[in-house]
Amino acid sequence: MARTWFGKAVILILALCAASMLPAGSAAAQTAAKDDVTGTWRGTLGAGAAQLHIQLTITKLANGEYSGELNSVDQGAVLPMDAVTVQGAKLRFEVKPVGGVFEGALNDAHTEIAGTWTQANTPAQPLTFQRDTSASAKAAPGAAAANPGPTTKPFIVPIDLVVPAPPRAFQANGKTHLVYELHLINMGQWDCLLTRVDVLSADAAAKSLESADGAKLEGMMARPGVKAPEKARLAPGGEGIVYVWVTLEKASDVPAAIRHRLKVKIGDYPEELSVDSVALPVSTAVATISSPLRGDHWLAGNGPSNSSGHRRALIPIDARAAIAQRFAIDWVKLGNEGQTYHDDKLDNKNYYAYGVDALAVADGVVTEVKDGIPQNVPGENSRAVPITLETVGGNHVILDIGGGNFAFYAHLQPGSLRVKLGDKVRRGQVVGLVGNSGNSTEPHLHFHISNGSSPLGSEGLPYALPSFEVEGNGWTWKPSSGGAAPVKHVREIPLENDVVRFATQP
Repeated sequence: MARTWFGKAVILILALCAASMLPAGSAAAQTAAKDDVTGTWRGTLGAGAAQLHIQLTITKLANGEYSGELNSVDQGAVLPMDAVTVQGAKLRFEVKPVGGVFEGALNDAHTEIAGTWTQANTPAQPLTFQRDTSASAKAAPGAAAANPGPTTKPFIVPIDLVVPAPPRAFQANGKTHLVYELHLINMGQWDCLLTRVDVLSADAAAKSLESADGAKLEGMMARPGVKAPEKARLAPGGEGIVYVWVTLEKASDVPAAIRHRLKVKIGDYPEELSVDSVALPVSTAVATISSPLRGDHWLAGNGPSNSSGHRRALIPIDARAAIAQRFAIDWVKLGNEGQTYHDDKLDNKNYYAYGVDALAVADGVVTEVKDGIPQNVPGENSRAVPITLETVGGNHVILDIGGGNFAFYAHLQPGSLRVKLGDKVRRGQVVGLVGNSGNSTEPHLHFHISNGSSPLGSEGLPYALPSFEVEGNGWTWKPSSGGAAPVKHVREIPLENDVVRFATQP
């Protein structure tokens, strides 16, 4: 739930992310460091108080594609690099969650990449990266060690697959989506390289719903607690997580159950092996709620997508990891010039979202309240109190709205809560005022639905709004843009960076 990332709202509650590092300092890795852009690179964007330290980790996959991560060190945000292309000495990549593009060139010594960073609403800025030759970069934890593999064909694929939160089909942008995670553990004695994942209907037709390999699969994966150069390669005992997002054209395409076909290579055994998982039921139970805000020009910062900070905020609470923010949105309000504030940006009252009513999305019962946390001065590193599990959500309210659904409202103004523990509330009732408390860098409303009365120790659930209009998308949008007419959406959830006009509530 913090504010800006390279000047854009990427509003995180608590991202447990670690920067990826280089492969182990083997002879092959050292040769690669001399010949291409693979490895760890460090650079600085901007100057003065706005300066950001950036780390890139670039990996060349077995199929020749490139993959990577960008770590904004000062903001604690690690985001996937998309569309990484290398042509001779030229490097280009995108960071889609923030609408950023880098284009640069490697010098003759292969020690520096100089280029420019371009992002919506921000002039192009020079950005130069230096190759990291430190010992830690050359000997990263989790790097694959020599482990030759079986000499005869294994009779099982030693992968344990668990889905902690089975998918619920929901509607967004005129299509149907399934969003969930595969937790994989290599229970064998040799490395397992995951080469492909297929999502199939679990019936006799075995219809293909989604597939991923190469750079696409690498970008969908994470290795909790491990700085691995190739996330799809699991060492013995190693764990990997695949963040799955399946998009179907219509609701009738949703199967009753799905299976997953994993293709792997074990050690240096030459043949690729395949295994099908057991069937996983697909639910269609999605709550329909009213909007938590009124009015127009609301941007769904860090909203639902497969690469947003919320989507991948897997956090262990009470010895169990969960993604409460799987479908969370940080609602910021845009003004006529496409900014979230006017005049002095250090004054909370100058933000268009500040002081707006936060509304009960359904009839329910108040199960948790927190008040008395002072507000922050807007700014990247400005916090009025130390951030802990008690203060991360700032002043907040949780409502039990029935059916195993709990609505969470975070970062409210101190003293503005209109409800107390145990109160029964009605749909549309004001529960508090939008503020800037807790782990927040500007006034906004963090809102999500989950399956428990815990801000972080529960599983995030999709939902549907009866009706809303999408006015535009992204941080370049402004009311005066004169683009297409707003598009009405019915029984859907907004997606990342949609600019929304909420329907009038009765």
